[in-house]
Amino acid sequence: MGKIMKSGKVVLVLRGRYAGRKAVVVKTYDEGSTERAYPHALIAGVNKYPKQITTRMGKKKQESRNKLKPFLKVVSYSHLLPTRYTLDVTFEKANINKEALKEPGKKRRASLEAKAKFEERYKTGKNRWFFTKLRF
Repeated sequence: MGKIMKSGKVVLVLRGRYAGRKAVVVKTYDEGSTERAYPHALIAGVNKYPKQITTRMGKKKQESRNKLKPFLKVVSYSHLLPTRYTLDVTFEKANINKEALKEPGKKRRASLEAKAKFEERYKTGKNRWFFTKLRF
């Protein structure tokens, strides 16, 4: 049987602060690690989604409503629900890893990089489903 959790797979967070949010798997740890014995993944997701825009709005208003807020987190597989969607955003060159989440300065830099990648993807108009709020 093949792997379900792969980097680039869109998942829904089921537990914790970001429950109900969509995220992308950046890196998987199927065997676990020394500090986390269970299978887990590093995810980057959208905490605050972009708001709806109409043609009557001015440029400044449209720009402010286009912004989104990302989050980075290490989560257990049991708290993630994989979807059929994938997001082809490359986080390999970015400084997004487990070590970056331990220091506040590096975490901020990694979060800004994730925000830039997500906003770039949103502005191209691809993967519209990922950037809409999950209604449930």
